[in-house]
Order: sequence, then C-alpha cells, then structure tokens
Amino acid sequence: MKAVIQRVKNTSLSVDGQLISSIDFGLTVFLGVGVGDSQVNADKMAYKIARLRIFEDENGKMNRSVKDVGGEVLMVSQFTLYGDCAHGNRPSFTGAEQPEKANELYEYCVKKLGEEGITVRKGVFGADMKISQLNDGPVTIIMEN
Repeated sequence: MKAVIQRVKNTSLSVDGQLISSIDFGLTVFLGVGVGDSQVNADKMAYKIARLRIFEDENGKMNRSVKDVGGEVLMVSQFTLYGDCAHGNRPSFTGAEQPEKANELYEYCVKKLGEEGITVRKGVFGADMKISQLNDGPVTIIMEN
C-alpha cells in the first residue's frame, strides 16, 4: 500500500462537474493498493496517517497530527501510484491490485481512519476525478507499507 499525503488548507473533488467532497483543513491522501495488500496493510496505514505529526505546534515545530488539530482527511483512491516506468515511457500498472479488491481495501482504510475519530471524505473509486487543493507548506509525505 502506498500513500501520498499532503497537508492542505482546503481541497475539493468533483466528478462530471459535480462537487463530491471537500475539506476546509487537514490532509489530502492519495492511496494506492498494491497486489497482495491486505487489511493488515490498511490498518497500519490508517494508524500512521492519524498520528503523522506534520502540523505545527505553538513553537512552529511539526509536532501535531491531523487528529490533534481537528483537521479532516480527503482520501482519494489512486492506482497510478503503482505506475512502473522502469522500462520505456509508458507506465505499467501490473503492481496495482485488481479494482474490486483495491476498492474493498480503500473503503476499509477509510473506515479505519474514521474509527480514529477523524472526519474522512472520499473520492469516487474509478472515476475521472478533478481535484483542486491549496497545499499548506507545502508538506508532502510519501508512505509505503
């Protein structure tokens, strides 16, 4: 499982011109599910995202989590995180899990993150999503488990 986590001031996600989800402050998480990933991977990812200390404390140090600051998470499924460009110029996505299982683990990870007491908004699995966000910092973290 791979995630690109961005600290944001706001994010909105639309499909076919319709607003689907938005957050005012927190994290945008692009989540990729790889072949062989399981609920164990999703548990670890949700746990880590909830506790990732990338928000500033009163001393200006990155010492607070999205949970600590009362932020929200917009989680977007993104199989392209498994794009392999090692051979040629067209990425291969053979490392990405099949859609049905990937969606199941994506939804499970959203649920686990919500159980941490964090409001989680979602994209639309498999849709052509348009995402507009204002990055904060910018702070971008790449996690893999």
